Amino acid sequence: MGEILVGTAGWTDRGLLQSGWYPPGVDTPARRLAHYAERFPLVEVDSTYYHPPSERTAELWVRRTPGDFTFNVKAFRLFTRHPAKPSTLPRDLRWAAGSRRDNVSLDELDPDVVEELWRRFRTALAPLYEAGKLGVVLFQFPPWFSSGPDNRRYLVECRDRAAPLPVCVEFRNHTWMEEHERERTLDFLSQHRLPCVVVDSPRGHGNSIPPVIASTADPAVVRFHGRSTEWNSRIKERRFGYKYSEEELAAWVPALRELSASVSTTCVVLNNCYRDYAHVNAAQLVELLDGAGRER
Repeated sequence: MGEILVGTAGWTDRGLLQSGWYPPGVDTPARRLAHYAERFPLVEVDSTYYHPPSERTAELWVRRTPGDFTFNVKAFRLFTRHPAKPSTLPRDLRWAAGSRRDNVSLDELDPDVVEELWRRFRTALAPLYEAGKLGVVLFQFPPWFSSGPDNRRYLVECRDRAAPLPVCVEFRNHTWMEEHERERTLDFLSQHRLPCVVVDSPRGHGNSIPPVIASTADPAVVRFHGRSTEWNSRIKERRFGYKYSEEELAAWVPALRELSASVSTTCVVLNNCYRDYAHVNAAQLVELLDGAGRER
C-alpha cells in the first residue's frame, strides 16, 4: 500500500485568512506555511498558474517546511493553452507580445521566447525538485482542449519540456473520458508515463469529467473540486463554495486505497477553496483514511 498525502489547493486565500482557520499571531507568510505544514504533508500551489514562479520563492518554501513536505505546483497558464495577459510575462519578455494589451497565446509568441519561458519555469522550481519536495507539476487543460492526435502529442511535449520535473495532467473536456475514448486515453497516458488526475466535480457539464479511478503513472493524483450547483459561475466563491459531508468523503476512501495499492504515492488535493471548507474537509479525510487503515 503506497503513501497517501492529503492537502489543499493553497494556504493564503483571502477567504481562508478571514475564516479564522489560522490562530491569532499566525500572520506572516512564513508562520502561515509553517502552521499549515504542521497539519498537512502536501499543498498545491495555485499562484504559479497566473504568474511564472520565482526561484527565490521556491527557496523560501524549502526552508520553511519540514524535510518530508510536498508541493504540487500548477503549470503557468500559457503552457496549458490558456491565453494570458502580456503583463503576466516576465518584464524583460513582454516585448514578445508586441503592442497587444489583450490576451496572447503560446502559439503567438516567438519560439525562442517560448523556450525561455520553459527554461525559467524549470529553473524556478529546481530548489523544490532538488530538495525532494516537488510532487508533480499539474497541467490543467482548458475545456476546449479536446481529445485528438495533436493534443496527445502536446501532452508528451509538455512532459518533455518540463523534464526533469515530474508532471500530471487534468482534463476538463469530456471527450477524453467518454466511454468509447476512455481506454485509448488511459493507454496513451500509461504508455508515456503521464499521471492522469482523478477528479471529483459536479456532473452534467461540458467541462465535467467522470471520476475514473485509474493510475496511469506514479504518483496518482486526485483533486476534489466540490459539487456546487453553480459550477459554471465565474465567481470563485460560488463555483467552489461546497463543503463535503463526512459521508461523501467516506465514500471515496475505498477508491483512494485502491489507487494507493498500485503506486508509491497518491496525492489528494481538496480544491473546494471557499473560506476553510477545503481545510476542514482535508482534516476529515485524513481521519477517515487513518480509520480505514486501522480497520485493515
